[in-house]
Amino acid sequence: MEGSSAADCKKKRWARGDSNARPSPCKGSHCLFSASNRSTPCHNQLDHSPFAPQVLSELALPFTLDELKGYAERRKYGLTKYSIYWLNRAQKDIWESTGGTISKEKIDALRRFVLKKYSSEDSHVKVFGFAKAFLKFLTKARLDTRYYAFEVFLERPRAIKERNNVTSRIVTKEDIENVIAHIHNAEKAGLISSRRAQLYTAFILFGAYTGQRSMAMMAKLRVRQFKEAMQSNKPCVEVQSSRDKIKMQHYVPIHPDVIEALQPLIRGRSDDMQMFEYSSFVMWIKRAKIPLTRIATHFTLGDLRKFAEQYGDVIGRDQSNRAYIMTHGVSGIDWKHYKHPLPENVYDVYMRQLRDVELSE
Repeated sequence: MEGSSAADCKKKRWARGDSNARPSPCKGSHCLFSASNRSTPCHNQLDHSPFAPQVLSELALPFTLDELKGYAERRKYGLTKYSIYWLNRAQKDIWESTGGTISKEKIDALRRFVLKKYSSEDSHVKVFGFAKAFLKFLTKARLDTRYYAFEVFLERPRAIKERNNVTSRIVTKEDIENVIAHIHNAEKAGLISSRRAQLYTAFILFGAYTGQRSMAMMAKLRVRQFKEAMQSNKPCVEVQSSRDKIKMQHYVPIHPDVIEALQPLIRGRSDDMQMFEYSSFVMWIKRAKIPLTRIATHFTLGDLRKFAEQYGDVIGRDQSNRAYIMTHGVSGIDWKHYKHPLPENVYDVYMRQLRDVELSE
């Protein structure tokens, strides 16, 4: 009896209020939350605890300009001038909007500032992405996870977009011919020098015939690469993996019309000079505002790559040859483990389909 009495006592002591009609722990004089114990602090009374939850809207965390600049400098290593330019802009926007304080008010101000200043969604991605990465850096550098919590206020606005199965940007052969004609007319009018007209025309022809990325690859090409290529009966420019956007080493055939345009530009130039003056050309194109024929917008250098893809469908280009030259759509198993086109074969297939294509008079 004594054993059973002790067992019953123990059972009553630990019984839960919702378990099979056993007595609740709050019944009796030893209730944890009884009136006599309410004045005693405990770990469940969060409003009196030193570890009470904090609200982001009430926090203000500091950082220094040196921290921001130092982080940006580390990010710049190995990047292109264009990427560095955007890092500098993002760094400036963050400091001007926050003034060295991370708070909901300051982050909201940064978000409003960026959305108002930049109309392009790509620009929003660049600035917000850098800001989130900087918050993550502060979290690690200052051993304080509260910094990165503020990234929740840097979400981009979500807009319902109509899904297009094909691109709405159409670039035709007439568009390329029109751009070249516009360059020649600008030369005749004395708006650009004869030398610049030759450089701009060569850039358009090489980009249209090959579909290379204008900024990521063509802007990096050197005179030496074309001199070496033109010494061959089947001229192809070798693009090292370090100079390609997707880090793929490949060969780019040079069309006879491109060779004709390049020959006067190569003579007398040192091997290490850039083949094309990309920076001046891209600014000239922006100012020229050359209209496209099928859509109500202006030509950009990125349209050269679109033309090569779209016109390739018109003339029935070999898909494998086109994908290799443009380094586009080459992430499959067949490219990684089986295909390895030789430069002479790349040139032969390319010329069979584009030899008779003329983009300039």
